[in-house]
Amino acid sequence: MTNLAIDYDDVAAAHRRLAGIAHHTPVLRSTAADERSGASLHFKAEHLQRIGAFKFRGGYNAISQFDREQKAAGVIAFSSGNHAQAIALSARLHGIRAVIVMPEDAPAIKIAATRGYGAEVVLYDRYTQDREALGRELAEAEGLTLIPPFNHPHVMAGQGTAAKELFDDVGELDTLIVPLGGGGLLSGCATVARARYPSCRIIGVEPEAGNDAQRSLACGEIVSIATPRTIADGAQTQALGSLTFPVLQQCVDEIVTVTDAELVETMGFLAGRMKQFVEPTGCLAAAAALAGHTRIEGQRVGIVLSGGNVDLNRFAELIQSAQA
Repeated sequence: MTNLAIDYDDVAAAHRRLAGIAHHTPVLRSTAADERSGASLHFKAEHLQRIGAFKFRGGYNAISQFDREQKAAGVIAFSSGNHAQAIALSARLHGIRAVIVMPEDAPAIKIAATRGYGAEVVLYDRYTQDREALGRELAEAEGLTLIPPFNHPHVMAGQGTAAKELFDDVGELDTLIVPLGGGGLLSGCATVARARYPSCRIIGVEPEAGNDAQRSLACGEIVSIATPRTIADGAQTQALGSLTFPVLQQCVDEIVTVTDAELVETMGFLAGRMKQFVEPTGCLAAAAALAGHTRIEGQRVGIVLSGGNVDLNRFAELIQSAQA
Protein backbone atom coordinates (compact mmCIF):
# COMPACT_ATOMS: atom_id res chain seq x y z
CA MET A 1 0.00 0.00 0.00
CA THR A 2 1.13 3.53 -0.79
CA ASN A 3 2.00 5.81 2.10
CA LEU A 4 -0.88 8.27 2.31
CA ALA A 5 -0.78 11.96 3.16
CA ILE A 6 -2.72 11.50 6.41
CA ASP A 7 -3.63 8.82 8.92
CA TYR A 8 -6.09 8.54 11.78
CA ASP A 9 -3.63 10.05 14.26
CA ASP A 10 -3.51 13.22 12.14
CA VAL A 11 -7.30 13.49 12.31
CA ALA A 12 -7.30 12.88 16.07
CA ALA A 13 -4.68 15.64 16.51
CA ALA A 14 -6.80 18.00 14.39
CA HIS A 15 -9.80 17.18 16.54
CA ARG A 16 -7.87 18.24 19.64
CA ARG A 17 -6.86 21.54 17.99
CA LEU A 18 -10.48 22.22 17.06
CA ALA A 19 -11.90 21.40 20.49
CA GLY A 20 -13.80 24.39 21.81
CA ILE A 21 -13.27 26.26 18.51
CA ALA A 22 -15.29 24.35 15.91
CA HIS A 23 -18.88 23.40 16.65
CA HIS A 24 -19.53 19.76 17.48
CA THR A 25 -22.41 19.66 15.01
CA PRO A 26 -25.50 17.58 15.72
CA VAL A 27 -26.56 14.34 14.06
CA LEU A 28 -30.09 14.71 12.69
CA ARG A 29 -32.70 12.00 12.14
CA SER A 30 -35.84 11.91 10.00
CA THR A 31 -38.57 9.30 9.93
CA ALA A 32 -39.59 10.51 6.47
CA ALA A 33 -36.03 10.11 5.17
CA ASP A 34 -35.72 6.65 6.70
CA GLU A 35 -39.00 5.53 5.14
CA ARG A 36 -38.07 6.92 1.74
CA SER A 37 -34.61 5.32 1.69
CA GLY A 38 -35.44 2.11 3.51
CA ALA A 39 -32.45 2.74 5.75
CA SER A 40 -31.62 4.33 9.10
CA LEU A 41 -30.05 7.66 8.07
CA HIS A 42 -27.84 9.72 10.35
CA PHE A 43 -27.27 13.23 8.96
CA LYS A 44 -24.07 14.95 10.14
CA ALA A 45 -25.17 18.60 10.09
CA GLU A 46 -22.07 20.41 8.88
CA HIS A 47 -24.24 23.16 7.41
CA LEU A 48 -24.52 24.22 11.07
CA GLN A 49 -20.74 24.45 11.44
CA ARG A 50 -19.02 27.82 11.86
CA ILE A 51 -19.10 29.72 8.50
CA GLY A 52 -21.91 27.36 7.50
CA ALA A 53 -19.77 24.50 6.21
CA PHE A 54 -17.31 21.75 7.13
CA LYS A 55 -14.49 23.76 5.56
CA PHE A 56 -13.87 25.61 8.83
CA ARG A 57 -12.38 22.42 10.25
CA GLY A 58 -9.61 22.12 7.67
CA GLY A 59 -8.93 25.83 7.42
CA TYR A 60 -8.48 26.27 11.15
CA ASN A 61 -6.38 23.12 11.50
CA ALA A 62 -4.02 24.34 8.77
CA ILE A 63 -3.56 27.90 10.05
CA SER A 64 -3.16 26.74 13.65
CA GLN A 65 0.08 25.03 12.55
CA PHE A 66 1.67 28.15 10.99
CA ASP A 67 5.04 29.20 12.38
CA ARG A 68 5.82 32.76 13.50
CA GLU A 69 7.03 33.89 10.05
CA GLN A 70 3.97 32.52 8.29
CA LYS A 71 1.66 34.23 10.75
CA ALA A 72 3.48 37.53 10.28
CA ALA A 73 3.11 37.41 6.49
CA GLY A 74 -0.44 36.04 6.29
CA VAL A 75 -2.39 33.44 4.33
CA ILE A 76 -3.86 33.21 0.83
CA ALA A 77 -6.46 30.78 -0.50
CA PHE A 78 -8.58 30.22 -3.61
CA SER A 79 -12.17 29.09 -3.23
CA SER A 80 -15.72 29.28 -4.58
CA GLY A 81 -16.85 30.33 -1.14
CA ASN A 82 -16.80 27.93 1.79
CA HIS A 83 -13.02 27.45 1.99
CA ALA A 84 -12.75 31.21 1.49
CA GLN A 85 -14.88 31.87 4.55
CA ALA A 86 -13.08 29.16 6.52
CA ILE A 87 -9.67 30.70 5.89
CA ALA A 88 -10.97 34.23 6.44
CA LEU A 89 -12.46 33.40 9.84
CA SER A 90 -9.54 31.19 10.89
CA ALA A 91 -7.12 33.97 9.98
CA ARG A 92 -9.14 36.48 11.99
CA LEU A 93 -9.15 34.16 14.99
CA HIS A 94 -5.36 33.94 14.74
CA GLY A 95 -4.96 37.67 14.09
CA ILE A 96 -3.31 37.33 10.69
CA ARG A 97 -3.90 38.76 7.20
CA ALA A 98 -5.98 36.79 4.68
CA VAL A 99 -6.24 37.22 0.90
CA ILE A 100 -8.87 35.13 -0.88
CA VAL A 101 -9.10 34.48 -4.64
CA MET A 102 -12.78 33.90 -5.51
CA PRO A 103 -14.70 33.38 -8.77
CA GLU A 104 -16.68 36.45 -9.75
CA ASP A 105 -19.82 34.31 -10.12
CA ALA A 106 -19.58 32.83 -6.63
CA PRO A 107 -22.78 33.25 -4.59
CA ALA A 108 -22.98 36.84 -3.40
CA ILE A 109 -23.66 35.63 0.13
CA LYS A 110 -20.29 33.83 0.15
CA ILE A 111 -18.33 36.81 -1.18
CA ALA A 112 -20.01 39.13 1.31
CA ALA A 113 -19.37 36.76 4.20
CA THR A 114 -15.69 36.36 3.26
CA ARG A 115 -15.22 40.11 3.25
CA GLY A 116 -17.22 40.31 6.47
CA TYR A 117 -14.65 38.11 8.19
CA GLY A 118 -12.01 40.68 7.26
CA ALA A 119 -10.37 39.06 4.25
CA GLU A 120 -9.21 40.85 1.10
CA VAL A 121 -11.09 39.36 -1.86
CA VAL A 122 -9.56 39.10 -5.37
CA LEU A 123 -12.13 38.11 -8.03
CA TYR A 124 -11.44 36.03 -11.18
CA ASP A 125 -13.31 34.38 -14.07
CA ARG A 126 -13.53 30.66 -13.29
CA TYR A 127 -14.04 29.74 -16.96
CA THR A 128 -11.06 31.67 -18.41
CA GLN A 129 -8.55 32.10 -15.58
CA ASP A 130 -6.48 29.60 -13.58
CA ARG A 131 -7.18 30.21 -9.89
CA GLU A 132 -4.23 28.13 -8.74
CA ALA A 133 -1.80 30.06 -10.91
CA LEU A 134 -3.27 33.36 -9.72
CA GLY A 135 -3.02 32.24 -6.11
CA ARG A 136 0.60 31.16 -6.49
CA GLU A 137 1.54 34.45 -8.14
CA LEU A 138 0.03 36.49 -5.30
CA ALA A 139 1.59 34.20 -2.68
CA GLU A 140 5.06 34.62 -4.15
CA ALA A 141 4.69 38.36 -4.68
CA GLU A 142 3.57 39.06 -1.11
CA GLY A 143 5.15 36.24 0.90
CA LEU A 144 1.80 34.69 1.79
CA THR A 145 1.33 31.01 2.66
CA LEU A 146 -1.06 29.32 0.22
CA ILE A 147 -3.62 26.95 1.74
CA PRO A 148 -5.43 25.11 -1.10
CA PRO A 149 -9.05 24.03 -0.59
CA PHE A 150 -8.43 20.28 -0.51
CA ASN A 151 -4.95 19.13 -1.58
CA HIS A 152 -3.20 19.76 1.74
CA PRO A 153 -2.63 17.24 4.57
CA HIS A 154 -3.67 19.63 7.35
CA VAL A 155 -6.87 20.51 5.47
CA MET A 156 -7.65 16.84 4.80
CA ALA A 157 -7.08 15.89 8.44
CA GLY A 158 -9.25 18.75 9.66
CA GLN A 159 -12.12 17.75 7.41
CA GLY A 160 -11.92 14.19 8.69
CA THR A 161 -12.91 15.37 12.16
CA ALA A 162 -16.51 15.56 10.91
CA ALA A 163 -16.54 11.77 10.49
CA LYS A 164 -14.73 11.25 13.80
CA GLU A 165 -17.49 13.15 15.58
CA LEU A 166 -20.16 11.24 13.70
CA PHE A 167 -18.74 7.86 14.72
CA ASP A 168 -18.14 9.09 18.28
CA ASP A 169 -21.83 10.04 18.48
CA VAL A 170 -23.56 7.13 16.72
CA GLY A 171 -21.08 4.26 16.71
CA GLU A 172 -20.57 1.83 13.85
CA LEU A 173 -22.23 2.47 10.50
CA ASP A 174 -22.73 0.12 7.57
CA THR A 175 -22.21 2.87 5.00
CA LEU A 176 -20.83 6.42 5.05
CA ILE A 177 -21.87 8.74 2.19
CA VAL A 178 -19.89 11.94 1.65
CA PRO A 179 -20.00 14.82 -0.86
CA LEU A 180 -17.07 14.93 -3.26
CA GLY A 181 -15.40 17.81 -5.09
CA GLY A 182 -11.62 17.83 -4.83
CA GLY A 183 -11.63 15.06 -2.25
CA GLY A 184 -10.55 16.82 0.94
CA LEU A 185 -13.67 15.96 2.92
CA LEU A 186 -14.00 12.46 1.51
CA SER A 187 -10.32 11.61 2.03
CA GLY A 188 -10.44 12.77 5.64
CA CYS A 189 -13.70 10.97 6.37
CA ALA A 190 -12.57 7.80 4.61
CA THR A 191 -9.37 7.77 6.65
CA VAL A 192 -11.44 7.81 9.84
CA ALA A 193 -13.91 5.19 8.65
CA ARG A 194 -11.23 2.74 7.55
CA ALA A 195 -9.40 3.09 10.87
CA ARG A 196 -12.46 2.88 13.12
CA TYR A 197 -14.71 0.46 11.24
CA PRO A 198 -12.88 -1.31 8.39
CA SER A 199 -16.05 -2.98 7.09
CA CYS A 200 -17.91 0.33 6.67
CA ARG A 201 -18.71 0.96 3.00
CA ILE A 202 -17.53 4.43 1.90
CA ILE A 203 -19.37 6.21 -0.92
CA GLY A 204 -18.38 9.52 -2.52
CA VAL A 205 -20.97 11.60 -4.40
CA GLU A 206 -20.25 14.18 -7.09
CA PRO A 207 -22.47 16.09 -9.54
CA GLU A 208 -23.27 14.25 -12.76
CA ALA A 209 -21.82 17.11 -14.80
CA GLY A 210 -18.47 16.80 -13.01
CA ASN A 211 -17.71 13.10 -12.54
CA ASP A 212 -13.92 13.42 -12.78
CA ALA A 213 -13.40 11.43 -9.56
CA GLN A 214 -15.59 8.58 -10.75
CA ARG A 215 -13.61 8.47 -14.00
CA SER A 216 -10.29 8.79 -12.17
CA LEU A 217 -10.93 5.80 -9.92
CA ALA A 218 -12.17 3.78 -12.89
CA CYS A 219 -9.00 4.31 -14.93
CA GLY A 220 -6.47 4.44 -12.08
CA GLU A 221 -5.14 7.95 -12.68
CA ILE A 222 -6.28 11.52 -12.12
CA VAL A 223 -8.63 12.67 -14.88
CA SER A 224 -8.96 16.42 -15.48
CA ILE A 225 -12.11 17.96 -16.94
CA ALA A 226 -13.36 21.39 -17.91
CA THR A 227 -15.05 23.32 -15.10
CA PRO A 228 -18.41 21.52 -14.76
CA ARG A 229 -21.59 23.54 -15.15
CA THR A 230 -23.62 22.53 -12.13
CA ILE A 231 -25.53 24.26 -9.34
CA ALA A 232 -23.21 22.45 -6.91
CA ASP A 233 -20.68 25.31 -6.96
CA GLY A 234 -18.60 23.77 -4.17
CA ALA A 235 -17.96 20.73 -6.38
CA GLN A 236 -17.01 22.58 -9.58
CA THR A 237 -13.50 21.18 -9.38
CA GLN A 238 -11.57 20.09 -12.45
CA ALA A 239 -9.56 17.27 -10.88
CA LEU A 240 -8.76 15.47 -7.66
CA GLY A 241 -5.61 16.43 -5.79
CA SER A 242 -2.33 14.53 -5.88
CA LEU A 243 -2.76 13.88 -2.13
CA THR A 244 -6.49 13.17 -2.06
CA PHE A 245 -6.55 10.76 -5.04
CA PRO A 246 -4.41 8.00 -3.43
CA VAL A 247 -6.59 8.08 -0.30
CA LEU A 248 -9.72 7.67 -2.40
CA GLN A 249 -8.07 4.86 -4.37
CA GLN A 250 -7.23 2.90 -1.24
CA CYS A 251 -10.22 3.67 0.97
CA VAL A 252 -13.33 4.49 -1.07
CA ASP A 253 -15.62 1.71 -2.29
CA GLU A 254 -17.72 3.58 -4.84
CA ILE A 255 -18.28 6.96 -6.48
CA VAL A 256 -21.81 7.80 -7.62
CA THR A 257 -23.29 10.90 -9.23
CA VAL A 258 -26.51 12.88 -8.87
CA THR A 259 -28.20 15.34 -11.20
CA ASP A 260 -28.85 18.99 -10.51
CA ALA A 261 -32.57 18.19 -10.51
CA GLU A 262 -32.02 15.61 -7.76
CA LEU A 263 -30.04 18.18 -5.76
CA VAL A 264 -32.89 20.68 -5.99
CA GLU A 265 -35.44 18.03 -5.00
CA THR A 266 -33.28 17.13 -1.99
CA MET A 267 -32.95 20.78 -0.98
CA GLY A 268 -36.74 20.96 -0.94
CA PHE A 269 -37.06 17.75 1.07
CA LEU A 270 -34.53 18.84 3.68
CA ALA A 271 -36.19 22.26 4.01
CA GLY A 272 -39.77 21.01 3.96
CA ARG A 273 -39.53 17.80 6.00
CA MET A 274 -36.47 18.39 8.18
CA LYS A 275 -36.47 22.22 8.38
CA GLN A 276 -32.83 22.32 7.29
CA PHE A 277 -31.44 24.93 4.89
CA VAL A 278 -28.72 23.18 2.86
CA GLU A 279 -26.86 24.40 -0.23
CA PRO A 280 -26.79 22.31 -3.45
CA THR A 281 -23.27 20.94 -2.84
CA GLY A 282 -24.21 20.13 0.73
CA CYS A 283 -27.05 17.93 -0.57
CA LEU A 284 -24.88 15.61 -2.69
CA ALA A 285 -24.71 12.72 -0.22
CA ALA A 286 -28.34 13.05 0.86
CA ALA A 287 -29.50 13.13 -2.77
CA ALA A 288 -27.66 9.90 -3.53
CA ALA A 289 -29.30 8.18 -0.57
CA LEU A 290 -32.80 9.51 -1.19
CA ALA A 291 -32.68 8.89 -4.95
CA GLY A 292 -31.47 5.32 -4.55
CA HIS A 293 -28.12 5.65 -6.30
CA THR A 294 -26.45 3.16 -3.96
CA ARG A 295 -27.94 0.16 -2.13
CA ILE A 296 -28.49 0.99 1.54
CA GLU A 297 -31.77 -0.77 2.40
CA GLY A 298 -31.82 -1.99 5.99
CA GLN A 299 -28.50 -0.34 6.83
CA ARG A 300 -27.31 2.24 9.35
CA VAL A 301 -26.01 5.03 7.13
CA GLY A 302 -24.06 8.21 7.79
CA ILE A 303 -24.83 11.20 5.53
CA VAL A 304 -22.66 14.32 5.57
CA LEU A 305 -24.62 17.53 4.90
CA SER A 306 -21.55 19.56 4.04
CA GLY A 307 -22.76 23.18 3.86
CA GLY A 308 -25.61 25.65 3.95
CA ASN A 309 -24.27 28.75 2.22
CA VAL A 310 -26.70 29.59 -0.55
CA ASP A 311 -28.32 32.93 -1.33
CA LEU A 312 -31.92 33.01 -0.11
CA ASN A 313 -33.27 34.30 -3.43
CA ARG A 314 -31.33 31.64 -5.32
CA PHE A 315 -32.66 28.95 -2.99
CA ALA A 316 -36.23 30.11 -3.61
CA GLU A 317 -35.68 30.26 -7.39
CA LEU A 318 -34.39 26.69 -7.49
CA ILE A 319 -37.23 25.29 -5.40
CA GLN A 320 -39.87 27.19 -7.38
CA SER A 321 -38.42 26.04 -10.71
CA ALA A 322 -38.64 22.45 -9.58
CA GLN A 323 -42.30 22.86 -8.63
CA ALA A 324 -43.29 24.64 -11.84
